[in-house]
Amino acid sequence: MKVLLINGSSKEGCTYTALSKVVESLNEENIETEIIDLGANPVRDCIGCGTCAKEGKRRCVFNDDIVNTIIEKAEESDGFVFGTPVYYAHPTGRILSVLDRVFYAGKKSFEFKPGASIASARRAGTTASFDVLNKYFTISQMPIVSSTYWNNVHGNTPEEVKQDLEGMQTMYNLGKNMAWMLKCIELGKKNNIVSPQNKIEKTSFIR
Repeated sequence: MKVLLINGSSKEGCTYTALSKVVESLNEENIETEIIDLGANPVRDCIGCGTCAKEGKRRCVFNDDIVNTIIEKAEESDGFVFGTPVYYAHPTGRILSVLDRVFYAGKKSFEFKPGASIASARRAGTTASFDVLNKYFTISQMPIVSSTYWNNVHGNTPEEVKQDLEGMQTMYNLGKNMAWMLKCIELGKKNNIVSPQNKIEKTSFIR
């Protein structure tokens, strides 16, 4: 089993430190992990062209950044953790642009797989950012993995984040809970418990 973690920062700083604690916990449970850093390269927004939906392509038409790589890796992953620093009480524009396109084009690669989000801030804005990232899961039929507190850490440097003992413990517990859920799902599959095939009915508020 493998968990794919996304660092929504352009640096390997506070958010990366929190994700690394989740990785430590998952690895103790023999869960393979990979952290993808979004880095500082330019990232496009979704333009709603719909090309990804034509002929079941499930890939973004723009192939000059990390989006299609993430979709490919998601196909081979069993769980996900999305991490973001807080900018102006909100997730980074970088991670939102990436996830908008990843889920618009590659939603099928995420369905019924557990997801968790984490937020890192010097002071405020973590719960608002946490809420925004969780919405990708709740529109994609993904079980949400929780911890013993909201999945947030505080600090202005990696060293300060490590001093947030409750935050780091929350990250560690999140990894344990993710591993538990993955093992439960795997056991269910071995006992022929399959995911539901739900129908989608779309309506407009304007008629």
